[in-house]
Amino acid sequence: MSSSAPIGVFDSGLGGISVVRQIVKDMPNEQVLYFGDSAHAPYGTKSPEQVRALSFAIVERFVRQGVKAVVIACNTATSAAVNELREHYDIPIIGMEPALKVACDRGDVPSDPHHIPQRVIVAATPLTLRERKFAKLMERFDSDNEIYKEPCPDLVEIVESGRLGDRDLVMRTLHGYFDQYDLNRIDSVVLGCTHFVFYREYFRALLPERAAIIDGNEGTVRHLGVVLESLGRLAPEGAHGSVALANSDPSERIAALSRDLLNR
Repeated sequence: MSSSAPIGVFDSGLGGISVVRQIVKDMPNEQVLYFGDSAHAPYGTKSPEQVRALSFAIVERFVRQGVKAVVIACNTATSAAVNELREHYDIPIIGMEPALKVACDRGDVPSDPHHIPQRVIVAATPLTLRERKFAKLMERFDSDNEIYKEPCPDLVEIVESGRLGDRDLVMRTLHGYFDQYDLNRIDSVVLGCTHFVFYREYFRALLPERAAIIDGNEGTVRHLGVVLESLGRLAPEGAHGSVALANSDPSERIAALSRDLLNR
């Protein structure tokens, strides 16, 4: 397959555009085809079987378009479908999971042999937090750390409805989810949904300065680059990178919102 072939990136809606932004930043020579499934959003409240069916339909679309790799820019779809997709297709399928390891590793100080227990909130969709994939991830860290699962489905809806700029709505919603915690004791919040990355400034206003805000976008794109390089499929230096946005919701509202999120 040609190294100049595009990379397919998909999400349940518009959140995965945050991953596209990271690809553009870190891999500027690549062509990216983005598909948002806003007509079927949110995935986080659907059954795993429904999410798998939707994911397979999108990857099949990408294969017909000749992509050299697919990034599932959606923690929910990764949880429900990544293993089956990898078994079915012979191109790299890059998934995402909440960056819990990054958050917990903050308790490992080189000058101190003892791990400092971390208090971590994982904000994600209900399905991501219910799936066995996250349970296995959590099992690796919960004996040495305090980990709190916080499903935040309304944060997906706010992005999809174009109300991300409504500060009063956003802060009221965040307080509704997080006021139950003593945030002064929290070491970090993991943004376990790509939609939530667009809320980074709002989370910064909500949390004490000492608390870290962690997402998995940078690590996912770094892994994509390593995989493509190992296969000799990185776009050549000097190639003209591009982004093409598509969505299952054909409305101009979604198209305009997609462009706004890409360029914000």
